[in-house]
Amino acid sequence: MKQFSIPAKYKSPLITSIKKKRKELDKQKKDFSATTLDFGPVKIILSRHFGFCYGVENAIEIAFKTVEENPEKRIFLLSEMIHNPFVNKDLLEMGVKFLMDTKGNNIIPFEQLNKDDIVMIPAFGTTIDIENKLTQIGIQVEKYNTTCPFVEKVWNRAEQIASKGYSIVVHGKPSHEETRATFSHTDKHTPTLVINDIKEAETLGKFMLGEKPENEFYEFFKGRFSDGFDMNKHLSKFGVVNQTTMLASDTQEIVDFLRQIIITKYPQEKENISERFADTRDTLCYATNDNQTAVKSMLENDADFSIVIGGRNSSNSSHLVELSENKLPTYFIESENDIISNNAIKAYNWKTHEEYIKHDYIPSKESVSILLTSGASCPDAIVETVIEKLLNFFPGSKTLDEIKADWV
Repeated sequence: MKQFSIPAKYKSPLITSIKKKRKELDKQKKDFSATTLDFGPVKIILSRHFGFCYGVENAIEIAFKTVEENPEKRIFLLSEMIHNPFVNKDLLEMGVKFLMDTKGNNIIPFEQLNKDDIVMIPAFGTTIDIENKLTQIGIQVEKYNTTCPFVEKVWNRAEQIASKGYSIVVHGKPSHEETRATFSHTDKHTPTLVINDIKEAETLGKFMLGEKPENEFYEFFKGRFSDGFDMNKHLSKFGVVNQTTMLASDTQEIVDFLRQIIITKYPQEKENISERFADTRDTLCYATNDNQTAVKSMLENDADFSIVIGGRNSSNSSHLVELSENKLPTYFIESENDIISNNAIKAYNWKTHEEYIKHDYIPSKESVSILLTSGASCPDAIVETVIEKLLNFFPGSKTLDEIKADWV
């Protein structure tokens, strides 16, 4: 796989050594067991896979290279490069300006742009409408496009399905940049509908089976389907693709459920159901799959609590939290700054979108075990500083250098 050039400040000597050694011992990536770092009074149990993925490293390399090579030009990011506040802060401090917020609202009007400006497309991609607006101004969209290849893979898969006469149902968060982009690119080829979760899939099934009146469908899914979408026509033959960072188990549940709805509605075609329901392969990216599988494996270890590090608006990070908190207390933090003391931690509730302070989060016992992972847009350097901060609360712990020596 391609090696990217990313700023040294995002790297961690300890994490780099661990990842390198684990890769040497498991070239086929079949071992998802966690890595135990025994510091003595505290054990840090690291997920097998975490941190920057291919798409994120690609986006960071393009962004920093663009700034370095164009000191005389105005450089804009369409919206956040990735969902990590520290990386985005670094870009802002380098003079890059955001044109839009994560909801798609303009911060700087496009009318203020000119053909000599550089506009970078974030890793999530963007809509065809926005691409066209930038192109009309004369801006070279493709030259500075950091859209993740695995997001584009979803678009390509949807186009393939559409060419065979299928409509598309997108499993994704409706307001997320990636889902908005995927809807736009899919809508270009075929009627498209966005659903958020299994509950909405169940509601959709009731509409399809006539258990809920058709007119309510258009109100329930308002703003989430193509112009001219006909519920009866366009939901008689479709396939499901997804936002790449959703929970794999959730997507599979939705696929299985909607497939059964089609079988129930068209029982005479059960033996040839693929004519009605596209046999789509999983469109989650490899990093999302690996990170989620690794967390499930990490959770097989006995531990006192879990920490997930990532941006608060990071979809893939929130799903790691969701998996972890099903088994033990889990704290979703952005960096070591959220670890206030050995008696208090500031965490984020991904469901209510509120931060809270948890006291007495570290149990009073001789030996403490902590599970640790991070989202795909979190620098390894932050993971190391979190470990270092935690070690301060356990006198007599081994140092990071001592543990690193075990992985050289």
